[in-house]
Amino acid sequence: MIKNIIWDFDGVILDSMPVRDYGFRKIFESFDKNLVDKLLEYHNNNGGLSRYVKIRYFYEKLLHQSITDDEVNILAELFSVIMKKELTNKKYLINDSVDFIKLKYKKYNFHIASGSDEKELNYLCKELGMNQYFLSINGSPIHKNNLVKTILYSNNYLKSETILIGDSINDYEAAKINSIDFYAYNNIELQDYKYIDKFMDCIL
Repeated sequence: MIKNIIWDFDGVILDSMPVRDYGFRKIFESFDKNLVDKLLEYHNNNGGLSRYVKIRYFYEKLLHQSITDDEVNILAELFSVIMKKELTNKKYLINDSVDFIKLKYKKYNFHIASGSDEKELNYLCKELGMNQYFLSINGSPIHKNNLVKTILYSNNYLKSETILIGDSINDYEAAKINSIDFYAYNNIELQDYKYIDKFMDCIL
């Protein structure tokens, strides 16, 4: 019996990936477009990873340059400014999942574990009117694997009663490493896992 649901945010609750593509293009607009395209490919294939990881990947793996933590944080803050401006528009909310959350938040214990920056995530949820439906809203720079672990142990949740819903292989890995079930959503490449086509048609 499922009692606790840990939600990913981007691509599951908010259709934010195109806006985040724009954000990465903007902060790296002075660099080679082909390298930025490679970053966006990495970004879209690893939706559950934080911007901190992706910024470091761009410098270390694509540019073959070192980058300090301070430099990463400056770029991450520039990225966050763009996100806060763009993603507070409710048109980006995914109605299918949002309607389910609003209907069922008293039945289940809902939490968010996201690769998005935690401060930005809480800001967006508040501006979008979504914060009231979650017992906690958790994000980077803490890795998602550890976010899920903390949610489980700080609330004394049984793993057999807890699932994670996400749209990326990183979400699956966070569920697997914490020994909870994973439900895929909004990514047909994950249809080999337990897959939710529409929340109102599924039985959880």
